[in-house]
Amino acid sequence: MNAYLILEDGSIFRGRSIGSHREIVSEIVFNTGMTGYTEAYTDPSYAGQALCMTWPLIGNYGVCIDDMESERPWPDGVIVRELAQVPSNFRCDMTLQEFLVKYDVPGIEGIDTRKLVRILREKGTMNGMITTDPAAPGQIGKICPRLSAYTPGRVVDRVTCSEKHVIRASARPSAGSDRTGQRIAEKKGEGLRIALLDFGTKRNIAASLVARGAEVTVFPAHTTAEELLASGADGIMLSNGPGDPKENTEIISEIKKLYASDIPIFAICLGHQLMALATGADTRKMKYGHRGANHPVQDLETGRVYISSQNHGYMVDEDTVDSAVAVPAFRNVNDGTNEGLRYIGKKIFTVQFHPEASPGPHDSGVLFDRFFDMIRA
Repeated sequence: MNAYLILEDGSIFRGRSIGSHREIVSEIVFNTGMTGYTEAYTDPSYAGQALCMTWPLIGNYGVCIDDMESERPWPDGVIVRELAQVPSNFRCDMTLQEFLVKYDVPGIEGIDTRKLVRILREKGTMNGMITTDPAAPGQIGKICPRLSAYTPGRVVDRVTCSEKHVIRASARPSAGSDRTGQRIAEKKGEGLRIALLDFGTKRNIAASLVARGAEVTVFPAHTTAEELLASGADGIMLSNGPGDPKENTEIISEIKKLYASDIPIFAICLGHQLMALATGADTRKMKYGHRGANHPVQDLETGRVYISSQNHGYMVDEDTVDSAVAVPAFRNVNDGTNEGLRYIGKKIFTVQFHPEASPGPHDSGVLFDRFFDMIRA
């Protein structure tokens, strides 16, 4: 069945329908990873977006359920150059096509993804439509205003957990390892209790904490600071998540209260942005964001460069950070954007990238150890 990808600038791509055949309107973004499509599709940070993978062949090792970062895929749609029909992997549970159909995710294959990415890099991220309606290409005058008006909305509310739950060591896939298989030699979190505030968290964040001996309680995004502080947690994790950080006004108000307390806090991605907003800094939308598994970031204290996994379309404007409140801790080597902050006089540090995703493969996992050291100090 023919399918069409229509961008709000009027660009039209014709390809073949994959997954569900329903029509969607979404923000169109791209990920530069060669592998890791299962993890990307199940990352809640992609809620409200349709994801184009730049690698030309996607689905060649199928889908392994154990690799999923949440209980379902979150992108509104998927865009690929070629969808592998016969995966080769002894761990494969289903084909990518079966996965998309199972979860009712529409997509398109057979388009020039290189051209699509060039458009997004030159003009910036824009909205688009995936449709199987053969009349759609002739209705650009009606469709483009609809695309321009689209906004993802309050997507954190869509992806957060409905009630708190506890994750203990017995839930680990294998003793002494996180979900990536990294062996944890020293249990720096042994006996500690961590409250993980779920803005759209990936499973491996909790797994990375649990693998180091901690007990993790996951709380819904709108949990009050009072409840978090009264939970008896030794430290708080602010998770990744989707959307414009400025839309989360109620959450930012609660984070202000957490900042005013003395509890140690480690924040990742959206959590990093929300902490910055809570302390007076500003965020802004990037032209086309950072999404992939090969972004170099430098630790400004040690000079060490980590290869990081990233998924964000917004960034903290470093020029708006009060130097009496926080100082830059990490910087993107490619474009110089801020990748982390260390807060003055507080046991708080935040990073824009994903240390749990391990593309290095394990270099930035040391940040979880740093979090536990900060708690014990």
